Amino acid sequence: MSHRPLRILIIDANAVRAAILEEGLREASGEAGGGYGELAIHHIRDDVKLLPRIAEIDPDVILIDLENPSRDTLEQMFQVSRLARRPIAMFVDKSDSATVQAAIDAGVSAYIVDGLRKERVKPILDVTISRFHAFDRLQTELNQAKSALEERKIIDQAKAILMKQRKLSEEEAYVLLRRTAMNQNRKIVELARSLVAAATLLSPGGDDD
Repeated sequence: MSHRPLRILIIDANAVRAAILEEGLREASGEAGGGYGELAIHHIRDDVKLLPRIAEIDPDVILIDLENPSRDTLEQMFQVSRLARRPIAMFVDKSDSATVQAAIDAGVSAYIVDGLRKERVKPILDVTISRFHAFDRLQTELNQAKSALEERKIIDQAKAILMKQRKLSEEEAYVLLRRTAMNQNRKIVELARSLVAAATLLSPGGDDD
C-alpha cells in the first residue's frame, strides 16, 4: 500500500536560507531507521494571500524562517499558526521573552532562535511533530472533559426538574430519563436538553408573549 509523501512547506523569502532547510530535510528523509521517507517540499517566498496558498498545499508540517522579523510579520505568522492547525517550527535570528510567549500562545510547536543549521533540521522536525501531537491530544482531552462536564450539568438540571415535578428521588429521576431516552432512541443528554428547554419556556417569565 502506498503512502503519500510527507508534505513540508517552507515559508522563507531568503532563497539561501530556504535551501539550507531543504538540504537538512533531504538528509532527514534518508536517515537509516529514523528517516521520514519521501518528502514533498514546497516553498512560499512571500506573504501574499498566505492562508489560501497554505490551504491549497495542505502541508503536514510548516517551517517558517523569518530572519529578523518585524512585529507585524510575526503577528501574521502567529495567525497562520492559530488557523493552520499543523506542526509549525519557526526560525528567527533573535527574539525576546514576550515574543517567545506569544509564539507559544499562538500554537507554534517549536520556536528556534539563531538555530538554522542543516544538521539541526531533523531533530527540530522530530520535536515539532512530537510537540504538536502531544498538545493536540491534550487539547482533545480538555475539550472532551469540558463537553462531559456540560452534559453532566444538563442532566443534573433535568433530574432536578423531574424530582420537583414528579416528587422523585434523584435515582428515580435518572432511571426515568434513561428509560425514556431508550424508548425514544435518543441520548440521555439530548432528552435532558429538551426537558430543560421546555421547562424554561413554560416557567413564569419564560415566555414574553
